Amino acid sequence: MQIEKFALADGTPCLMCLPEPGGKLGTRGQTIREQFAARKLPLSPVGQVHGTLVLTHGRKGRKEDYLPIAERLCAVGFRCLLPDMPSHGDHPSSLIYYGVREAGLPAQVLKEAADKYAFAPQPAGLLGMSMGGSVAMHSAGQPEAPWKALAIISSFHAFQPAMELQASRLAGSWLGRPWAAGAGWIYEWKTGLALGAIQPHEYAARLKIPTLIFHGTDDKVVPIESGRKLYAALPEGIEKQWVEIPSADHHNVLITEFPVYATLASWMLTHVK
Repeated sequence: MQIEKFALADGTPCLMCLPEPGGKLGTRGQTIREQFAARKLPLSPVGQVHGTLVLTHGRKGRKEDYLPIAERLCAVGFRCLLPDMPSHGDHPSSLIYYGVREAGLPAQVLKEAADKYAFAPQPAGLLGMSMGGSVAMHSAGQPEAPWKALAIISSFHAFQPAMELQASRLAGSWLGRPWAAGAGWIYEWKTGLALGAIQPHEYAARLKIPTLIFHGTDDKVVPIESGRKLYAALPEGIEKQWVEIPSADHHNVLITEFPVYATLASWMLTHVK
């Protein structure tokens, strides 16, 4: 794939990954196409672009971390746009609001990239993981959101209870809640945003697009119960799918034997058109 660096007008650093016509696929690209063939799923020739996906990374990550994901998605026909989230990577901002104030960022990435590189912004899909899943859910819940489909990996229905549960697991039930309360106070002091205001499930209830949610069964950072609540908040009238990845923790959810990439890519190819 071809990789281009660019930045938004607000300074957000981004990468564009583009399928290369006639290019030689790496191991990741070959594997996902073999998985498609094993499932008897249709595939276009290497290098043909069907649409665009914006990928939002998780906490402590950066855009370059998603290059292996983009490589696989490019191999099946997607142009991928990878931004650094605020306070991560090379982003000039020092604060992240988990989507509450970044809801417009993914759509801005799509718009400015399409203008800069002269490609049609539609069809487009959105993928977010963990913190990036919260950003993606807020984005997809906007009234004029441009997305045809959404995929969320290992994210939460509400930030505060997910953090309290994690704190209890780390510090015990007696110390966990005070520790979480202290961390929440510090965050609110720095950002002016209460942790209780970060409620992705409220935006999930607004969605009108096909939505796929993955979660590892052994996730100790974002408990699977929180992922299930996020899924339960989705409207009954939309096409949706819940996928549990067996024995996967938060940090290895994308590198188990489960064919997560083929499942994800098939979902996007079906709906982003």
